[in-house]
Amino acid sequence: MSEVRTRTEASGTRPARRVRGRTCAWAAGAALLLALPFYLDRFWLQAGLFAMAAAIGAIGLNLLTGATGQLSMGHAFFLAVGAYAYCVFASDGGAGLTGLGLPSWLAVILAVLVAGVAGGLFSPIAGRLRGAYLGIATLALIFIGQHVLFNARDLTGGFNGRDVPPLSVLGLTFDDRELVVAAVPFGSAEKLWYAGLLLLLGGALFARGVLRGRPGRAMNAIRDHRIAAGVIGVPVARYRAAVFVLSSMYAGLAGVLLALVFQRTVPDYFGMTLSLEYLAMIVIGGLGSVAGAVVGAAFVSLLPQLLTRYSDALPLVSEPGTGGIAPGEAARYLYGAAVVAVVLFLPGGLVRVAALRRARSRPAPDAQPKARSIPGEER
Repeated sequence: MSEVRTRTEASGTRPARRVRGRTCAWAAGAALLLALPFYLDRFWLQAGLFAMAAAIGAIGLNLLTGATGQLSMGHAFFLAVGAYAYCVFASDGGAGLTGLGLPSWLAVILAVLVAGVAGGLFSPIAGRLRGAYLGIATLALIFIGQHVLFNARDLTGGFNGRDVPPLSVLGLTFDDRELVVAAVPFGSAEKLWYAGLLLLLGGALFARGVLRGRPGRAMNAIRDHRIAAGVIGVPVARYRAAVFVLSSMYAGLAGVLLALVFQRTVPDYFGMTLSLEYLAMIVIGGLGSVAGAVVGAAFVSLLPQLLTRYSDALPLVSEPGTGGIAPGEAARYLYGAAVVAVVLFLPGGLVRVAALRRARSRPAPDAQPKARSIPGEER
């Protein structure tokens, strides 16, 4: 009897050990992220901030495309709406540019809401179209957005763009004025690092809650079988429209963070290439997964910057204008190949690798020790 209990208790400690190990890993990762601004230079911090902004936008697109099955080619349009709306609300104007001079923290909220309103204006179309038809319809947003960005000079500054006012929250201004913390000078990148972490954490937790709750089940049902979802009572058109608005708000928030990191908005950045990059992020990372959106965003956004940083030491990659393959062009080749490889050999994306490893580490059901009955124990 004691031997049976010992085996049962030993098997019961394995899940507890895995939970403790996972908790320790998360705690160590969080501590590392919080400590990085004290040790990294500005290049790496800016690269991390670009990855955070990309991850926020990719989470929104993954809710739309990965979880609900709606193809969107116009994600860059909503990033531009968020970035330029923040500039309009937070700027004091001048130099022929429109500015309302609102508090910057309020400008962030209003910019996200404006991006949601833009998505809401398009949501009746998104609620009724699907597949390639919706992709073509959202593609029109890119052309409309580029035309407005280049010609509405009072709002956008035209070809040259406009400066981005720094964020200011509770008396702390996220600009280049140094703030010394533990004998380490903190500039705009160091300050924005923590703001970006907070925004990414909040966006990831909210999206995870949506996917794990009733809305997530309805979204997956719409993705897997639209007609069956309608038969069981899911309001398909309403859910599609609502998810499109939510995805637009995520994109608007990503656009605000990008503008704060760049410190200047330029219309050329918010074009077709950016929308394609976001589609690559969610495919490479894993469709329908918050973690997949973060992993894919880090891969796609960091790759060009790493190639640029180490172009002298890499074969076939050279600085732009020197006759070889530019780092940005080489990055597109690489993550284009990654998209093909994922589609062919790893449909679940990069997060599927971690899921497979966890599944292999778990003992099979038949391998669980069984408690054997001992004659006379019932008595």
